[in-house]
Amino acid sequence: SNRSVLFFGHRGSLGFRCLYLDEYRDRLFLGGKDVLYSLLLDGAAAAAKEIYWPPRPGQTEECLQKGKDPGTDCANYIRVLHPYNRTHLLACGTGAFHPVCSFVYVGHRGEHTFSLDPASVESGRGRCPHEPSRAFASTVIGGWELFAGLTADFLGRDAGVFRSMGSRSALRTEVDQRLLHDPKFVAAHLIPDNDDRDNDKAYFFFTEKVVEADSKEHAIVSRVGRVCVNDAGGQRVLVNKWSTFNKARLVCSVPGPDGIDTYFDELEDVFLLRTKDRKSPEIYALFSTVSHVFRGSAVCVYRMADIREVFNGPFAHRESPHHQWAAYEGRVPYPRPGVCPSKTTNQPRRQYGTTKDFPDEVLHFARAHPLMFQPVLPRHRRPLLVKTDLPQRLRQLVVDRVEAEDGQQDVLFLGTDAGSVLKVVVMQKTSSAVTEEVILEELQVFKMPVPITQMEISVKRQTLYVGSSLGVAQVRLHQCESYGTACAECCLARDPYCAWDGTACTHHQPSGKRRQRRQDARQANPAHQCLDQNLTVDDFESVEEKVLYGAEDNSTFLECVPRSPQASVQWFVQRPPDEQRDEVKTDERIVQTEQGLLFRRLHRHDAGTYYCKTLEHGFTQTVAKTALRVIPSQQLAHSFPRGPGDELPALLCPEPRLLPQAPKSWFKDIMHLVSSPNPRRVEEYCARLWCGSRPQHRKSKLAQAKLVLAGVDVAKKGRTGKAHGERNRVPRHAPAA
Repeated sequence: SNRSVLFFGHRGSLGFRCLYLDEYRDRLFLGGKDVLYSLLLDGAAAAAKEIYWPPRPGQTEECLQKGKDPGTDCANYIRVLHPYNRTHLLACGTGAFHPVCSFVYVGHRGEHTFSLDPASVESGRGRCPHEPSRAFASTVIGGWELFAGLTADFLGRDAGVFRSMGSRSALRTEVDQRLLHDPKFVAAHLIPDNDDRDNDKAYFFFTEKVVEADSKEHAIVSRVGRVCVNDAGGQRVLVNKWSTFNKARLVCSVPGPDGIDTYFDELEDVFLLRTKDRKSPEIYALFSTVSHVFRGSAVCVYRMADIREVFNGPFAHRESPHHQWAAYEGRVPYPRPGVCPSKTTNQPRRQYGTTKDFPDEVLHFARAHPLMFQPVLPRHRRPLLVKTDLPQRLRQLVVDRVEAEDGQQDVLFLGTDAGSVLKVVVMQKTSSAVTEEVILEELQVFKMPVPITQMEISVKRQTLYVGSSLGVAQVRLHQCESYGTACAECCLARDPYCAWDGTACTHHQPSGKRRQRRQDARQANPAHQCLDQNLTVDDFESVEEKVLYGAEDNSTFLECVPRSPQASVQWFVQRPPDEQRDEVKTDERIVQTEQGLLFRRLHRHDAGTYYCKTLEHGFTQTVAKTALRVIPSQQLAHSFPRGPGDELPALLCPEPRLLPQAPKSWFKDIMHLVSSPNPRRVEEYCARLWCGSRPQHRKSKLAQAKLVLAGVDVAKKGRTGKAHGERNRVPRHAPAA
């Protein structure tokens, strides 16, 4: 459709792994299998520039020798794309299990240059994972330092948080399961604490395994961890290791009636909704269940004030792995572990310029107590959105805050593992924590059911960029004209992006004329909003009639898809000569589905005119009108006669000697069938094709058997025994008739 544009690379297969949306340069950078692309946001895909970046010589062969898959592992999958300075990007790839990094020259704004500097290629270990699909997270801070959470070895066991590049010394977490136990990193972001840049912290969102004291089994929990950007490690303890690393549990759960919460512990994605206060973004996190009892997903929202309060609270402590966790009640050394060296930590007699100046007591405590005792709870102590009835799993999340007529509305775009995107708005009820979720649309972005692996949103361009292993799609956030041509239809859509402007359903502009706009995303009351817009009672004759023929005793389907997913559907039927319209009664034979009305076995008395009507917020409208004509089974039997037992091939196949011997071109037969109105000709042609193949097949097998008994080379005989006349051209997989 004209709503989306797809890009699959110049070679037809992108092997997409990452993207970077650069709205300053108006460009989209993509990383795939052995390739980088630069696309102009306003240009066509044909104008895309490409950099071919395969593994170094010998690395592919070494990857194969180590038992890796040549099709999915032994290539250079680009997994890191970050802005580095005004003219360059940092790009890193797996390099056939030999991670590599390099700088890519992209020029200044207005230039469409794209080239890789071969002299800048260096090892990417600790910056990029070895594997093409292993989860990791990274961000560039200060324009020159890369902070990454990943596994840094070939076997995928050396997991940690790393800092590399820049003028400061490289750091990493210690190899200690108290710090990180088989983590899966999801996101990494810089979030400042205050206006003092010495207090800036890098936050990592991940899941890891934990072992409870009363169980030997591992459980999965979600975490938020943080480190000081200016951390320099210790002088004698934690040398070249993080000295400010802390972590806390992220809780997303639904309170149960019996006091037992249902937890969503598998963190899938994190989105930071930036606000006017850059120190206090809203954290939207997408979770799924790890339970075998049921499948479900949830979105929880966290405030930075609550996260900071947890990190300023008590540390978790237990005497041994067999004890329960408790709040540490002993003396906490100064400076408090996890605090950045800055003006706030300095005292007249104790100056701490870097973490190397911290006392050893502080570093020993930080090593032994990385976990905070209190968990981070979501806003309103419950999820914003819970979905347990979806056939697919939710994988990606982006959020857009829209200025609607009745206030701000947060629109969630949720990417699934089936190539689709759900567009959802969650309405906050007045003066309560109760919410109402409305699925506005389900967009099937990719025809194949592939998992969506990354999404980026451009509020400036009102565009969503969606990535999967197949390629990347550019999708408009809204298509208001699809909601209909009436004020009530536009109002009932409840889409914060759309409003009725007096003549059509168009994109809502907050700065436009208020008198002409009709929008009610929160209540969806067309009677109130469209009172002066000729809102009339719907009648049965307001849509065009379609005619559908069905065969008696066969199945038939009447299609009807409501414009709004929230609308309820009712079917009515009018059977001639009666002018009364009766509601359709469903049973095992007649089934109402989300897409329409299914007749499993059609009867003669089912003939009539069917009306599909939708009801939403007291507003009804006829969506479809279908005149169903039933063809009696006797008429079908007369048109398509059958012999006893319906053994068509046996009855229609004459003896081989009676078959016509002259070759006949297959395309002439097809043209005769197309021009003939008689369906009987189709069956005759198919039967002739089938019959003609059987004796030739048997004759060929018998002749080959005789030649073998006679000691003749069958293959050579076949090559020399070709007829030299004109070839009888036949379509592939179809024998000559």
